[in-house]
Amino acid sequence: MNYASSTYVEETRIGFRFLSTFTWQHHVLRVAINDLKKLCGEPAPQGGVLLDVGCGQGKSFRLLQDAFQPQRLIGLDADPHSIALSRAEADKEQIGAELIAGDCAQIDLPDASVDIVFCHQTFHHLVEQERALAEFWRVLTPGGVLLFAESTKAYIDTWVIRWFFRHPMHVQKSADGYLQMLREQGFVFGPQQVSLPYLWWSRARDFGLLERWHLKQPPPPGKREETLVNVAARKPAVP
Repeated sequence: MNYASSTYVEETRIGFRFLSTFTWQHHVLRVAINDLKKLCGEPAPQGGVLLDVGCGQGKSFRLLQDAFQPQRLIGLDADPHSIALSRAEADKEQIGAELIAGDCAQIDLPDASVDIVFCHQTFHHLVEQERALAEFWRVLTPGGVLLFAESTKAYIDTWVIRWFFRHPMHVQKSADGYLQMLREQGFVFGPQQVSLPYLWWSRARDFGLLERWHLKQPPPPGKREETLVNVAARKPAVP
């Protein structure tokens, strides 16, 4: 597989297979979408146009449909094989998703045409992160929401992840780094719109086994290197 391109680093073969597993759908995607919906507050955004950037194999479509009830669901991915699998997944779930084969750094949609951008575990594959974030901003309507869920450098830079997966290491960021990047683009959010999940799969050094075996205590927030960051950020309605 050719891992590198000018704008993103592709999944490895083992990574591609992992994205079709129960673990990915149940312990990663489902948990993230439920958390992001809570971060939006009440009422959660419903209807409108939802864009899933880096939709992969479309396993998010049913979960997003149930959580946000979009009138129009669009999946974007740069990998043609993933687009084909997403189309098959949408057909299986009887969801009328539109699929776009394209780049997060150059989205083929008009300005202010999307109400929700869902970006889940995609950003750490992107080389041109600033350009991609500017595109998310551009396509979002004023008042639109970016649902951002990402792994941090503390996770991506572990030996297990480096062994099995490939990523552009020079752009990986801490949780604070991603939050600062969102703010610099103009997105607004408060502490109540941010979570720092501490999930077993995101602790690649031991996958939380020592804690589950009661051999050590988990470090509290503020005393650990965060491995995940979830944000429900909003594009201001008034510039």
